[in-house]
Amino acid sequence: MAGFTNPLRDRHDRRLARIAGPSTLIFFGVTGDLARKKLLPAVYDLAHRGLLPASFGVIGFGRRDWSHEQFVEQARGWVKERSRTTFDEDVWSQLAGGFRFVTGGFDDDNAFETLGEVLAELDRARGTRGNRAFYLSIPPKAFEAVCGKLNDHGLAAEGEVDPITGMPPWRRVVIEKPFGHDLASARELNSVVESVFAPDDVFRIDHYLGKETVQNLLALRFANRLFEPLWNAEHVDHVQITMAEDIGIGGRAGYYDGVGAARDVIQNHLLQLLALTAMEEPIAFDADALRAEKEKVLSAVKVPNHLPYACARGQYAGGWQGGEKVKGYLEEEGFDPTSRTETFAAVRLEIGTRRWDGVPFYLRAGKRLGRRVTEIAVVFKKAPNLLFHDNTGMEFGQNAVVIRVQPDEGATLRIASKVPGTQMEVRDVTMDFSYGSSFTESSPEAYERLILDVLLGEPPLFPRHAEVEQSWRILDPFEEYWASLEQQPEPYAPGSWGPDSAHLLLARDGRTWRRP
Repeated sequence: MAGFTNPLRDRHDRRLARIAGPSTLIFFGVTGDLARKKLLPAVYDLAHRGLLPASFGVIGFGRRDWSHEQFVEQARGWVKERSRTTFDEDVWSQLAGGFRFVTGGFDDDNAFETLGEVLAELDRARGTRGNRAFYLSIPPKAFEAVCGKLNDHGLAAEGEVDPITGMPPWRRVVIEKPFGHDLASARELNSVVESVFAPDDVFRIDHYLGKETVQNLLALRFANRLFEPLWNAEHVDHVQITMAEDIGIGGRAGYYDGVGAARDVIQNHLLQLLALTAMEEPIAFDADALRAEKEKVLSAVKVPNHLPYACARGQYAGGWQGGEKVKGYLEEEGFDPTSRTETFAAVRLEIGTRRWDGVPFYLRAGKRLGRRVTEIAVVFKKAPNLLFHDNTGMEFGQNAVVIRVQPDEGATLRIASKVPGTQMEVRDVTMDFSYGSSFTESSPEAYERLILDVLLGEPPLFPRHAEVEQSWRILDPFEEYWASLEQQPEPYAPGSWGPDSAHLLLARDGRTWRRP
């Protein structure tokens, strides 16, 4: 498995070798967990790797009454704690010289006036040339207010032509999930954002698409002749896509309650993984070609007619996990004890294309499960047991390709092999490829790649509004069905692999969930 070829990696490395041009990155919600733990450390790591120019600025926008210097000190602590690369004082000094902070709320006209002044000052002091990326790491309900104020104050408007480049400065906006809570709200959100920014300047972040293994899925499929001829309904029995976490909700009651596993994970991460797994080969690895193929797949996904047999949901109960006593979902601080929000969700989907006709795709996501893992398992049809019929009761011959997204990124190929000995006994074994042992190059963190792509204006890994709306079209019927039920989701034990209804979902088809 270590011999997988990956020509896309060479092209990807060339893209990573490109340095972002002069620009300013403005973080709304800069004091939130995402900015502190992921975004600012990723910016530092890009600078440490020489991928940001000297003419670069960062503006934090928030309610804290901080000076520029106080923001620099706060950011220094976040970066030292979370950065992937070694902390270097010279790198930090150069980067932090372009840090500024603006105090205010999302509807504060004075704050946006100040933001305009600080942007102009950075253009003069750092040579950022008016190029701006507005990163909205804020609740979706605040998107309209921020976009409206950016528009009212002319901060998103196209500027004057740069005499050096002969081009007007660019304006881009980055949106974190969730992209709405259903199809109607997603359409409204898209309308609001695209009334201020051009569609190609809207970057919808799904950090899973920035992970090395997700991108390697394209290389695995299209750069290896071994797989593509078998990647269809003639040979594939079914596909399982799993995102499991072994932790509970903790202090995220304000965000999670009322959202649930399906909206939080299936609508975006897992349906994107489904699209990459099932799509046809794009004509090029660029935004338009890649997005077009993903959209075709999502538009072909069929919502089942009989939803009770096509889904399962649950809530984790209290109990013991890993030798530790843990609370149930309804016992977590800040939760309504009658909440019907699910912490586990599973759905069965089919894709109405010739390649995938009749092949079920099972998607599941949950908290407090057996272990932390995200993977795609393509399970092939069972080989006829003609030659080895004496192996009574032995289960073998159902090959599988398992792409591990996290942790221990890599891929596993399950094949049948003879057991050593005098008898002809056959058993399934695995051949394993791991990024950690196969490459000396270190993988950039997902947000490094995605932020750099925003600054370079390269959007192939960002879903456009059609993909978002198709995902909600698929999930909405399940959410409406669950909302119609009077009972709470089925409880399941911590450390298990979900409620009994999830296992019954596959058992109806004569299948079982893979145990990661």
